[in-house]
Amino acid sequence: MKYFRRFIWYFATRILILTLALGLMLMAFYLAMNASNTYVIIKDGMAKRAQTIMMGAPEDDLQDYFTAACLEADADLRTARQGASAYQLYYSITGFDHRINMRSFWCWPWDVTATCTIDERIPAIDGKLNNEGRNWANALSLSSTPPAWNAGRYRVTLIQQNGHWKINTINYLGTIDE
Repeated sequence: MKYFRRFIWYFATRILILTLALGLMLMAFYLAMNASNTYVIIKDGMAKRAQTIMMGAPEDDLQDYFTAACLEADADLRTARQGASAYQLYYSITGFDHRINMRSFWCWPWDVTATCTIDERIPAIDGKLNNEGRNWANALSLSSTPPAWNAGRYRVTLIQQNGHWKINTINYLGTIDE
């Protein structure tokens, strides 16, 4: 009986260790999967947002990346929607180099919300003054090249709706040095 108890105890501890190891590997897998999915959503969504603000791209594309509440709360998008964005008013933007750096990420494997901190930069904007900009260039001291995008750090919260991640809130944390 003594040997049988030892065998059962040995077997039970090995099963427990194996179960814990498999559980940790499964959690790591889901964490990595959620991180990669949300990174793609953030990268593409923030690029579309910048394109809408600078180039006047249609806002319909943003609904794939952002919740309706997030789009309504975004002050920069509201300014662009009203046609008051300096990029749209005075410049013809033909392209830009958009970069995202994810600084932190957290999402429990069973949760439907994720939080991350990102740095957004647009180091290069291709464009020139449009006709309206040329008319106002001297009065408003406009340069021939578009103004630099304010590089910033954001806390982004995503939610999962119908199996798809969407950006729910974007909180500006401050500027970053380029």
